[in-house]
Amino acid sequence: MHNRRYDQPGHPPATITEFQGVRSLHLGTSWVQGAMRLAKPDTIELEYVQMMMMWLLFLEQPRHIAQLGLGSAALTKFCYHRFPQARVSAAELNPNVIAICESLFGLPPNDARLDVREMNALDFVNAPANHGRLDVLQVDLYDEEARGPVLDSPEFYRACADCLAPHGIMTANVFGDFENYDKNLQHMELAFDAVVWLPEVHDANIVVVAFKEAPVLDFSVLYERAAAIKKQYNLPAKSWVNGLKQWMLDQQ
Repeated sequence: MHNRRYDQPGHPPATITEFQGVRSLHLGTSWVQGAMRLAKPDTIELEYVQMMMMWLLFLEQPRHIAQLGLGSAALTKFCYHRFPQARVSAAELNPNVIAICESLFGLPPNDARLDVREMNALDFVNAPANHGRLDVLQVDLYDEEARGPVLDSPEFYRACADCLAPHGIMTANVFGDFENYDKNLQHMELAFDAVVWLPEVHDANIVVVAFKEAPVLDFSVLYERAAAIKKQYNLPAKSWVNGLKQWMLDQQ
């Protein structure tokens, strides 16, 4: 394990820092690409990554969850361990990230339910075999400079929508230069029936939730569901519902 290399040529090297019990992943720069609390390796440490689980307000028992961009594997591990009925897939272009996640971030080996592949996220969403198959698609695609999503074209988001089942939901982190926000939201709105976003957290990360089919938002039901999510998964789901409510007020 300790002889594995995280600096294969052709890709940014994967490195770590540790501070106050938290191990952070970097791609050769100071930008944090993911984090893990050493005492709780299977929980989700960063607030914006927790928010990527906001689909739980609408889907309780997903059968297939996919992640584009592995990061520190926090979402992939959480979904694999907490949803034993679900298949969990991940597409990560950088082999250094996969290697360091397996060695230093507790990513389990692939098995009948877990499929972490070294591949381009665009190839994943364009693959006909993935179309109509996913209940959840979590998108967090950044290079070492973290200026904005690596993939953000209308065609990319259309392919993401194509991967979802009719009830499917995509969550996406939109981080970087300000002009990226509007561009990504507009491109998502072309591909999805409904797109909402929450107030920014953690150094300008904004989490967007995109629905293949627009849901009916009943906030009394959502707050009940949030309480259940807090109890079962220890995720701050009430704040997600508050964010949705504020988003609706801002649109009026």
